[in-house]
Amino acid sequence: METKFEWGGDLGSPDETYLSSKFEKPVMVHRYPTSLKAFYMQPDEERPELALAFDMLAPEGYGEVIGGSQRIHDYDFLVKRLREHKLPEESFQWYLDLRRYGSVPHAGFGMGLERMVAWICGAEHIREVIPFPRMLYRVYP
Repeated sequence: METKFEWGGDLGSPDETYLSSKFEKPVMVHRYPTSLKAFYMQPDEERPELALAFDMLAPEGYGEVIGGSQRIHDYDFLVKRLREHKLPEESFQWYLDLRRYGSVPHAGFGMGLERMVAWICGAEHIREVIPFPRMLYRVYP
Protein backbone atom coordinates (compact mmCIF):
# COMPACT_ATOMS: atom_id res chain seq x y z
CA MET A 1 0.00 0.00 0.00
CA GLU A 2 1.11 3.53 -0.72
CA THR A 3 -0.19 4.76 2.62
CA LYS A 4 0.31 3.24 6.05
CA PHE A 5 -2.95 3.10 7.99
CA GLU A 6 -2.76 2.80 11.75
CA TRP A 7 -5.56 2.38 14.27
CA GLY A 8 -6.43 5.71 15.85
CA GLY A 9 -5.22 7.79 12.92
CA ASP A 10 -7.54 9.78 10.69
CA LEU A 11 -7.91 9.24 6.98
CA GLY A 12 -6.72 12.25 5.06
CA SER A 13 -7.65 13.18 1.52
CA PRO A 14 -4.75 11.20 -0.03
CA ASP A 15 -5.76 8.13 2.03
CA GLU A 16 -9.39 8.41 0.93
CA THR A 17 -8.34 8.86 -2.69
CA TYR A 18 -6.10 5.81 -2.49
CA LEU A 19 -8.79 3.63 -0.89
CA SER A 20 -11.49 4.70 -3.31
CA SER A 21 -9.22 4.10 -6.31
CA LYS A 22 -9.20 0.39 -5.43
CA PHE A 23 -12.96 -0.06 -5.93
CA GLU A 24 -15.46 0.22 -8.77
CA LYS A 25 -18.35 1.06 -6.45
CA PRO A 26 -18.69 3.48 -3.52
CA VAL A 27 -17.02 2.40 -0.30
CA MET A 28 -18.51 3.07 3.13
CA VAL A 29 -16.03 3.69 5.95
CA HIS A 30 -17.73 3.72 9.34
CA ARG A 31 -17.17 3.88 13.07
CA TYR A 32 -14.18 6.18 13.17
CA PRO A 33 -12.35 6.64 16.49
CA THR A 34 -14.37 9.05 18.63
CA SER A 35 -11.25 11.08 19.38
CA LEU A 36 -10.99 12.07 15.71
CA LYS A 37 -14.56 13.18 15.21
CA ALA A 38 -16.63 16.22 16.11
CA PHE A 39 -17.88 16.65 19.68
CA TYR A 40 -21.53 16.16 18.63
CA MET A 41 -21.09 12.63 17.19
CA GLN A 42 -22.69 9.85 19.21
CA PRO A 43 -20.34 7.12 20.47
CA ASP A 44 -21.25 3.50 19.81
CA GLU A 45 -22.85 1.99 22.95
CA GLU A 46 -20.99 -1.30 22.48
CA ARG A 47 -17.63 0.33 21.72
CA PRO A 48 -17.55 3.92 23.07
CA GLU A 49 -14.14 4.54 21.53
CA LEU A 50 -15.91 4.52 18.14
CA ALA A 51 -18.28 7.16 16.81
CA LEU A 52 -21.47 6.27 14.96
CA ALA A 53 -20.18 8.06 11.88
CA PHE A 54 -19.49 7.21 8.26
CA ASP A 55 -17.96 8.54 5.08
CA MET A 56 -18.91 7.43 1.59
CA LEU A 57 -15.92 7.35 -0.72
CA ALA A 58 -16.66 7.58 -4.42
CA PRO A 59 -14.81 5.07 -6.62
CA GLU A 60 -12.07 5.78 -9.12
CA GLY A 61 -10.12 7.93 -6.68
CA TYR A 62 -12.70 10.70 -6.18
CA GLY A 63 -12.57 10.37 -2.38
CA GLU A 64 -15.18 11.36 0.17
CA VAL A 65 -18.47 12.63 -1.25
CA ILE A 66 -20.81 12.12 1.75
CA GLY A 67 -20.19 12.13 5.49
CA GLY A 68 -22.65 11.64 8.30
CA SER A 69 -23.21 10.59 11.87
CA GLN A 70 -25.72 10.02 14.61
CA ARG A 71 -25.84 13.15 16.78
CA ILE A 72 -25.66 13.23 20.56
CA HIS A 73 -29.19 13.89 21.80
CA ASP A 74 -28.47 13.93 25.56
CA TYR A 75 -27.86 17.50 26.75
CA ASP A 76 -25.54 16.68 29.67
CA PHE A 77 -23.43 14.32 27.58
CA LEU A 78 -23.22 16.92 24.82
CA VAL A 79 -21.89 19.51 27.28
CA LYS A 80 -19.38 16.97 28.58
CA ARG A 81 -18.11 16.28 25.04
CA LEU A 82 -17.92 20.00 24.29
CA ARG A 83 -15.68 20.45 27.35
CA GLU A 84 -13.55 17.41 26.43
CA HIS A 85 -12.87 19.06 23.08
CA LYS A 86 -11.97 22.30 24.91
CA LEU A 87 -14.44 24.34 22.87
CA PRO A 88 -15.93 27.62 24.17
CA GLU A 89 -19.41 26.87 25.50
CA GLU A 90 -20.61 30.41 24.84
CA SER A 91 -20.04 29.90 21.10
CA PHE A 92 -22.22 26.78 21.12
CA GLN A 93 -25.18 27.95 23.23
CA TRP A 94 -27.42 27.98 20.17
CA TYR A 95 -26.52 24.32 19.54
CA LEU A 96 -26.97 23.34 23.19
CA ASP A 97 -30.37 25.06 23.17
CA LEU A 98 -31.49 22.54 20.55
CA ARG A 99 -31.06 19.80 23.19
CA ARG A 100 -31.75 21.75 26.40
CA TYR A 101 -35.39 20.68 26.70
CA GLY A 102 -34.99 17.21 25.28
CA SER A 103 -34.37 15.59 21.94
CA VAL A 104 -34.67 12.27 20.22
CA PRO A 105 -31.99 10.07 18.66
CA HIS A 106 -31.31 11.46 15.20
CA ALA A 107 -28.62 11.67 12.55
CA GLY A 108 -27.45 13.98 9.83
CA PHE A 109 -25.19 14.02 6.81
CA GLY A 110 -23.52 16.36 4.39
CA MET A 111 -22.80 15.86 0.73
CA GLY A 112 -20.03 17.59 -1.16
CA LEU A 113 -22.09 18.64 -4.16
CA GLU A 114 -19.11 19.55 -6.34
CA ARG A 115 -17.33 16.30 -5.46
CA MET A 116 -20.46 14.29 -6.27
CA VAL A 117 -20.89 16.08 -9.61
CA ALA A 118 -17.19 15.61 -10.43
CA TRP A 119 -17.51 11.86 -9.80
CA ILE A 120 -20.77 11.49 -11.76
CA CYS A 121 -19.41 13.51 -14.70
CA GLY A 122 -15.96 11.96 -14.63
CA ALA A 123 -14.31 15.38 -14.33
CA GLU A 124 -10.53 15.38 -13.99
CA HIS A 125 -10.55 18.13 -11.38
CA ILE A 126 -13.17 19.56 -9.06
CA ARG A 127 -12.52 23.04 -10.52
CA GLU A 128 -14.33 21.88 -13.64
CA VAL A 129 -17.65 21.55 -11.80
CA ILE A 130 -17.61 24.37 -9.24
CA PRO A 131 -20.33 26.84 -10.28
CA PHE A 132 -18.47 29.89 -8.95
CA PRO A 133 -14.78 28.96 -8.75
CA ARG A 134 -12.31 31.16 -6.91
CA MET A 135 -8.97 31.39 -8.62
CA LEU A 136 -5.91 33.60 -8.55
CA TYR A 137 -7.55 36.33 -10.63
CA ARG A 138 -11.16 35.65 -9.63
CA VAL A 139 -11.86 35.99 -5.93
CA TYR A 140 -15.52 36.98 -6.10
CA PRO A 141 -18.18 34.89 -7.89
